[in-house]
Amino acid sequence: MTTSSGSPPVPFTRIKIRVGALVFCGDEVALIRRDRPGSVHYTPPGGNVEPGEDLDVALRRELAEELDLRPHQSTPPQLLWVVDQRVSRPGPTPPPRKLHLIHRLHVTPEVRDVLAVEEYDEQPGGGHEIGIVEWVDYRSTADLPIFPLIGPALAALPHPRAVVADAALPAVTDDDYVWV
Repeated sequence: MTTSSGSPPVPFTRIKIRVGALVFCGDEVALIRRDRPGSVHYTPPGGNVEPGEDLDVALRRELAEELDLRPHQSTPPQLLWVVDQRVSRPGPTPPPRKLHLIHRLHVTPEVRDVLAVEEYDEQPGGGHEIGIVEWVDYRSTADLPIFPLIGPALAALPHPRAVVADAALPAVTDDDYVWV
């Protein structure tokens, strides 16, 4: 097997964990839109767990950093999905295997009105990439370029609080994703 660039795949020598959240307000969910040259993609708010950091603490830290959302402003987070990422990417550092732990929580319209509308992602070497917080009807996410690839599963939920029987979503690999 080779990557899309024709080179043999790099073994995933380390695993990172990313916590993310689908923050619902009624039928809409907060996603961060990133506009890049030649592409646009969305991600749920969240980020990498720091070494030694508790998963719950990491999720709350990321929600505070990206949405200015505090624990008392939402329902308790509930683990919804796990996505195993094994995707090659450009650059000198071998890509990690990453486990995405996607949580779900709910806010009221009053809380939504005071949340951040932009997110500033720190870039290597300084500077920031600005992400726009968009509230999207969850039923319209099937064809959105969301990473990890949760759009179809999100759009298939019968309602925002639906019970999910199996938390494991399909893995994201070089066979179904090209790094943007």
